[in-house]
Amino acid sequence: MNNVLLETVAASTRAGTALTVYYDGACPVCSREIAMYRRQPGAEQCVWVDASSCPESALGSGLSRDSALARFHVRRADGVLVDGMRGFTVLWRSLPRFAWAGRIASIGPLPFLLDAAYRVFLRARPL
Repeated sequence: MNNVLLETVAASTRAGTALTVYYDGACPVCSREIAMYRRQPGAEQCVWVDASSCPESALGSGLSRDSALARFHVRRADGVLVDGMRGFTVLWRSLPRFAWAGRIASIGPLPFLLDAAYRVFLRARPL
């Protein structure tokens, strides 16, 4: 299964068509949220990587397991790694039912304010 994951991530990076989502599958809150996103239209275009159990190589360049577990990350189709609430806005914009939230969360000071709230959640989340 890990080889399939690595091949999927590598193929999506080469093709430049998929958003790769890195999440902490060991976090109950995170897992529930990701499961909800994975059921949405458009989610099949994303590669979903559980950073708590994947091989380190599945995280790609520039992302360590510690970083991936400490904070939400996505890798855009162009290879750029985006984290925190900015990562969520990239994910939301890729899912038709959440695209409106991604647009709103990108306006003015909202990315900064939402990221501050996300940092508070990270300190309080159950692990």
